[in-house]
Amino acid sequence: MVILTSVLTTGALTLTACGSRDNSGDKSGDGSGTTLTIGVDAPLSGENSTTGLGIQYGVQIAVDDANKNNWVPGVKFKVKALDDKAQPANGQSNATALVGDGTVVGAVGPLNSGVAQSMQQVFASANMVQISPSNTNPELTQGKNWQTKKTRPYKTYFRTATTDANQGGFAAQYAAQGLKKKKAFVVDDKQTYGSGLAKIFAEKFKSYGGTVVGTDHVNTGDKDFGSLVTKIKNSKADLLYYGGQYDESSLITKQLKDAGVKIPLFGGDGMFASTYIDVAGKAAEGDLATSVGVPADTLPAAKQFIQTYKSKGYKGDYAAYGAYAYDAASAIIKAVKAVKDANGGKLPSDIKTDLRAKVVDEVQKSDFEGITGKVAFDQYGDTTNKQLTVYQVVNGKWKAVKTGTYNG
Repeated sequence: MVILTSVLTTGALTLTACGSRDNSGDKSGDGSGTTLTIGVDAPLSGENSTTGLGIQYGVQIAVDDANKNNWVPGVKFKVKALDDKAQPANGQSNATALVGDGTVVGAVGPLNSGVAQSMQQVFASANMVQISPSNTNPELTQGKNWQTKKTRPYKTYFRTATTDANQGGFAAQYAAQGLKKKKAFVVDDKQTYGSGLAKIFAEKFKSYGGTVVGTDHVNTGDKDFGSLVTKIKNSKADLLYYGGQYDESSLITKQLKDAGVKIPLFGGDGMFASTYIDVAGKAAEGDLATSVGVPADTLPAAKQFIQTYKSKGYKGDYAAYGAYAYDAASAIIKAVKAVKDANGGKLPSDIKTDLRAKVVDEVQKSDFEGITGKVAFDQYGDTTNKQLTVYQVVNGKWKAVKTGTYNG
């Protein structure tokens, strides 16, 4: 799915205009004294920033671990984080900026699928790897006609989050079979992620015997949902499914409950954030959301990551995508090491035209145990980790109520 102003300087790596390394900073040629940059693009301010910041700091912790533990001997890494404010135009501009920085070997992000669509071509043209920890729209990896014929649009794009084809179906199955709901009202925010997820949920809910008693759309940034609440109330729905982010859904559920409509709001990973509960308050109780993977705090390998995130006092919420951002950055760093090892222990002399391309190839070969589980990618660039979790607000906190994979 679904940034921050802390942009670190790239230091230590001197470049010529074409982006090749100046060997005056690397006398040995083995990469010693070289600093490479991992780019980050996410909403670091405004809408969706709670989860966007979790992505930024997930990458930062991975970079710090790589430097501390010498993952790539002789090479240090830095983070360059850019704020897209959840806007596609900003994402495209940020992608151009990252590509133009000759120290950047890969990028993690964005949060939003709609923003990703504006960035993919930019990274592909530069043959630079992009790994999103949160994008879930199937088109990004499998093409516009993914339901009938899957075709990978860009070999440079990967993701550590599973797709809405799985998430929407997983939610629909749980709604129909777990919650025993019969009538759903489906709403989306007209964005790539939200509308796609809502469509898949509706289709799958009907396949499980449920009825979609109404549909509607809202605009991002809307605050007053009075007319929508009236439609839902009149529909006699026993469930509201929302495709979009927490900014709008937290207000919708509050206004719905205030109007006496005591039905749960069910959404996707764009809703899974502490801010949803903070804004909605008691109205959030009983609401549900799916998210990629399993709860980070149940993963032994993620224990140190969570401790570090908390001890550093990082803002945002790591729960949704922080650990997946860590693994995305780790995949890029491990790819740099693989390139270096295959080149006789030396980095390629030209970062922009040689190292970046080789990193793409090595990321495709990824096969390691990350803090979220095994990190590997299929022929489309999708993660092979298909696990999902349904969370419910219980006593003011998100609680995992079902974990599994979806193959329906």
